[in-house]
Amino acid sequence: MPRPRVPNRRERILDAAEELVLAQGFDGMSIAAVAEQAGIGKGAVYLEFEGKRGILDALLQRGTARMNARIRDELGDHPRLSSAYRASARALSEDALMTAAFLDDRGVLGDHVAAVEDGRYRDRQRRVVEWLHDLQNRGEIVSDVDVDALALALSSASIGLLSAARLLGPMEPAHLERAIDTIGRMAETFERT
Repeated sequence: MPRPRVPNRRERILDAAEELVLAQGFDGMSIAAVAEQAGIGKGAVYLEFEGKRGILDALLQRGTARMNARIRDELGDHPRLSSAYRASARALSEDALMTAAFLDDRGVLGDHVAAVEDGRYRDRQRRVVEWLHDLQNRGEIVSDVDVDALALALSSASIGLLSAARLLGPMEPAHLERAIDTIGRMAETFERT
C-alpha cells in the first residue's frame, strides 16, 4: 500500500527552504536539508520540485505573491502609482525573503535571478505597461507621458535596486525603504491631482 501523501507537502517544503535560504543562502541549501527541515523524505521533495532552482523559483514567486496581496489588501485593486510604490516599500520591509533578495541578491539567491530565461521579466514589464495605460485611461496619470517609457524607467529603477547592494555595497533595510519611497515621490509628478 502506498504511503499517504503528506498534508501541505509543497508549502512545508517551501517553508523549510525559505528558512534555510535565509539562514545559509541558496548555495548553502541542499535538498536533503530541506527534506529534513520539512520532516519529509528527500524523494518527496523531488515529487514537488525538479531541484533546488525549482524550489528557489517557487519561493520567489510566493514572496512576490505575498507582497502583491499585502499591497492589494492595503490599497485595493486600483492603487495610485505613487501609493503602490510606497506600499511596496512597506510590504518589502515586512518580508524577510524579499528584503534579503533586494539587499543581497547573490548572497541569498546565488546566481539564480541572472539565470532565469523564461520570459517572466518581460511578462512582468508587459503587466506594468498595461497597468500604467489603465491609470492613464482613467485619468489618474497625465496624458502627455509616454507610458512605455515610464514603465521602462520605473522597472529599471526596481532592477537597479535589486543589484545595488552587490554593486554599491551593503545596504540597510531602512535605506532600501527610503529609496523605494523616493521612487514613489518621483512617480507623483506623473499623477493628476
